[in-house]
Amino acid sequence: MKKTLMKGNIALCEGAIAAGCKAYFGYPITPQNEVPAHMSKRMPELGLVFLQAESEVAAINMVLGASATGVRVMTSSSSPGVSLKQEGISYLVGCELPAVIVNVQRGGPGLGNISGSQADYFQATKGGGHGDYRMIVLAPSSVQDMYDHTMLAFDLADKYRTPVMLLADGVVGQMMEPLMLNKYIPAATGDRSWVLDGARGREPRSVKSLLMAEGALERHNLELRKKFDLIEANETRIETKNTDDAEIIIVAFGISARVAYSTMRALRAAGKKIGVARPVTLWPFPQKTISELAKPGRKFLVAEMNMGQMVEDVRLAVNGKCPVEFYGRPGGGLVNQEEMIERINKM
Repeated sequence: MKKTLMKGNIALCEGAIAAGCKAYFGYPITPQNEVPAHMSKRMPELGLVFLQAESEVAAINMVLGASATGVRVMTSSSSPGVSLKQEGISYLVGCELPAVIVNVQRGGPGLGNISGSQADYFQATKGGGHGDYRMIVLAPSSVQDMYDHTMLAFDLADKYRTPVMLLADGVVGQMMEPLMLNKYIPAATGDRSWVLDGARGREPRSVKSLLMAEGALERHNLELRKKFDLIEANETRIETKNTDDAEIIIVAFGISARVAYSTMRALRAAGKKIGVARPVTLWPFPQKTISELAKPGRKFLVAEMNMGQMVEDVRLAVNGKCPVEFYGRPGGGLVNQEEMIERINKM
């Protein structure tokens, strides 16, 4: 199959369209501006819905409304914009509505800057909105991932009736690489009895998250917990390389994983036993795999473009069985191979 040179943000658009996205609602913010710009051209060309909302809050509520009618729908933003969407994301989970939400992260806190960052890990994986909920979070590390993971996100959203977040960073969103435009193979369609598609000839349906009857909300949360447990059991994803004999394992996601792989290759060439573990799902976090990799005499180095977020989940998984150190660059700083090698040599 022929490869195509494409920017990460454009690749996710084409992945969404290939997966059958019928509607896109968004609002401009750097470094994801190519997404609404591209979708504003492509969606009308295909007879699909594009709408630039008046705000991020409006966009996520439009997503909720479209999803309730049973169509595949997506929104995208960058860090401050995703913060504004958090209430709507909680509503989507509470209503059990599928949707794909893209965060092409930028530096923070506050307005920060427009450089790539990985500082929204906590927000994405710990539930940035209100209430007890979890959300599937995929972390692409290449332009190919931006395409493939977007298709996967739509399938997972429909399978579990839940929003799925693609947690990219500004570097992966802006970089250009060759990719294969893999053909989308539709997954099996799940239960559709909840879709609001008109009540002619049947009993009306209701999609809501306001449950006021005695015990109703508790029962709903317990049912959601069963779904989250099922997702943890079936959808945890991690990529490992050279971990069997590794004395030090670098754990990284997104663009930081790319640097981790190049660091591993350089140090392996110098005779040092270095491996890499790249979580593909940030939630569910691959706790079992990290725990199994934690052996006596081994060390971990967690590399992130933040002040230390995923490192907390790695430490929980390792559970004191071996040392876990952290190397981070906040505020849009990019982890680099030279600093990573220096840190490993000290370890």
